[in-house]
Amino acid sequence: MYQLLQGIVGQPALHSKWLNTLSFMENAGARKISACEHSSLVDLIQLKHAAEEHRHAFYLKKQILKLDPEACKTYQRHELLAPDYTRYYLQQLDIQTCRYLKHHFRLSGPALKHAAYLYVTYAIEVRADELYPVYQQVLDEAKSKVMVRSIILEEEGHLEEMIHQLRLFSPQWEIHAQQVQQLEQQLFDSWTAALEAEVNIYA
Repeated sequence: MYQLLQGIVGQPALHSKWLNTLSFMENAGARKISACEHSSLVDLIQLKHAAEEHRHAFYLKKQILKLDPEACKTYQRHELLAPDYTRYYLQQLDIQTCRYLKHHFRLSGPALKHAAYLYVTYAIEVRADELYPVYQQVLDEAKSKVMVRSIILEEEGHLEEMIHQLRLFSPQWEIHAQQVQQLEQQLFDSWTAALEAEVNIYA
């Protein structure tokens, strides 16, 4: 990922698309969290998490202005890197996680949505805790005006919150979380392969 990000950050047009891609994914995550909300049993953590993911999407979108004020104004296909993989990453993880949880916990309806929210969010937060620090390192080395340090701090907090909620959900939460992480790893590998293929076109 480090080398891939070096190639992206070194080219402003690609970098703008990368920021927009991250913004899209943060926004998609926020929308998923909201979609998983119970009609009345919504706690402070879930509201906080959705609000912060939306803010991350906004923050990343604003960072594009430091590179090119005219770039990536929307989330159209031509403004994203690996658009198909980017658009279906979270959707596929949610679908596959729901299948897994439905099979192992015999859940359905709102209970299944809530469990999927917990496990999908956990897997994404683990990934974010790995991805954003590497990205910030590349930004520092390139002396870029773009920064993601504030997101790193908040994502670390999100991960702690999700672990706490998963412990309440199941004493064996780690076993199931590892299975969901394996699903996420496969999707992440496909996504990064698609990113590499696209970046190599510009090399």
